[in-house]
Amino acid sequence: MASSFLSFSLLFISLCSADGFMNSAVDHCVFNSTELKDIEYIRSYYYNKLELVRFSSSVGEFVGYTEFGVKQAQGWNKDKSNLAALRAQKETYCKNHVDNAYSTILTQSVKPYVVLTSSTPSAGKHQSMLVCSVFDFFPKLIKVSWFRDGQEVTSDVTSTDELADGDWFYQIHSHLEYTPRSGEKISCVVEHASLKEPLVTDWDPSMPESERNKIAIGASGLILGLILSLAGFIYYKTKARGRILVPSN
Repeated sequence: MASSFLSFSLLFISLCSADGFMNSAVDHCVFNSTELKDIEYIRSYYYNKLELVRFSSSVGEFVGYTEFGVKQAQGWNKDKSNLAALRAQKETYCKNHVDNAYSTILTQSVKPYVVLTSSTPSAGKHQSMLVCSVFDFFPKLIKVSWFRDGQEVTSDVTSTDELADGDWFYQIHSHLEYTPRSGEKISCVVEHASLKEPLVTDWDPSMPESERNKIAIGASGLILGLILSLAGFIYYKTKARGRILVPSN
């Protein structure tokens, strides 16, 4: 998510006319805690997916986004009793749903999964780089660290921030630049609220099976090509020996 706020739609009302045009209204709440001050109630009116006018509890009145929407907002803002009722929706409508969301969803945790890959650094003093990518975890707070032969590595390590996927899950990527040593053991260690103990992923420097398969396929193709070339050469020589030369007069 681009901001620190969470948002979910609570009500959809759609009205379709006979000729296929669509008017719709959506009520939703934006929040980053259960505190009332951190909750915003929004009602939006759309025509064919274009937002015409919106009421926001933060603004306290309607705001138009098209020429027609501006006129509608001006008329609706004259109805003080309706504005008061909409302002009250922040507490009467959103607060209950936000409390339920925190108690049933947002207090839960989701375990991450780790993908460890090798890359070549674009610059720097080391010839190799490992990337520890951690996906689909919740909540946001997480710790990713590197260990080399049992000792934590703190230098030549860079990490992204926790990146929101837009579905309440997060991902993070940590990079370790290093110079390989024979027989060493490098591990990416992830600590998260969903894990009873740290999740340790060891780097296997051996070639992945997919890469081995690519090489095997390439080698097979090369051998087959050589065999076909040799067979063609032998066939050509055989035909050449069998020709009868007729002297010309």
